[in-house]
Amino acid sequence: MKYAFILMSCLLGSVPAAQSRAADAPWCDRLAARLPAVSASSCRQSAVAPSGAKSNLGFPILERDIAPRVPAAAPPLRVLLLGGIHGDELTASSLVFQWLQHMDAPVAQGVHWKVAPLLNPDGLLAAKPQRVNAHGVDLNRNFPTPGWKQEAPRYWTRVTRSDPRRFPGKAPLSEPETRWVNDTIERFRPDLIVSVHAPFGILDFDGQAEPPRNFGRLIYHRVGVYPGSLGNYSGWHKQVPVITIELPNAQSMPSDAEVQRIWRDMLDWIKRNMTPRYANGAAVEGGTAD
Repeated sequence: MKYAFILMSCLLGSVPAAQSRAADAPWCDRLAARLPAVSASSCRQSAVAPSGAKSNLGFPILERDIAPRVPAAAPPLRVLLLGGIHGDELTASSLVFQWLQHMDAPVAQGVHWKVAPLLNPDGLLAAKPQRVNAHGVDLNRNFPTPGWKQEAPRYWTRVTRSDPRRFPGKAPLSEPETRWVNDTIERFRPDLIVSVHAPFGILDFDGQAEPPRNFGRLIYHRVGVYPGSLGNYSGWHKQVPVITIELPNAQSMPSDAEVQRIWRDMLDWIKRNMTPRYANGAAVEGGTAD
């Protein structure tokens, strides 16, 4: 109730955002000290709140749910926007925090957003930011793709030569962070997942829809399918398409103009290529049930 009241007050303009949430967002000071282009004030203005899930070290998995303000005749498109699944990809979280400032703009309306800007807070807030979480698990290799128990360990040992930065864990969904993502997919039932990474400077896509050609300067380039990855799990196994945005630098943000171009191009692609799969919990015509 506390966070619902705060968010409603901010949307109505009755309480300044930073002032209303100053005492309720202690995490923002820690994140602002680590993330580029994110201040404690802008973090609070983003209106993220604890989801109820926590990392291994007890940091809240922060989220924001943004439903369309005006009811429409058709069910709204549902988009799950994720950042920071790898803790050393700082710009991935910063980009999502910046986009949260624009979610109420008309161009973003008509979409029901579920946003989690930082999935791996323990990795980000380590003494030196690290790809893996506090258990040493690469969260983007910990999803339950078919054949995980055979393929994920084999890929890790044979292909990565047991690279500790890519350890998939001892079992799929062994980590609270990946369990939160999996549970959110089941509850929220997104039509599309957008996952922000760095530093390869490309777009990747997993799923059966037409891939985007470019968002801003980021050009589509197929990366591959990996055991336990979110793209493999959601895009092919769950049949929920996944766009992976790879920013060109993990430490330095793109220009403000480029951040906006990526945002606008992504929204344009979403509205031209995605259709809602569910209405009131049932698959709509043309959609595919899980």
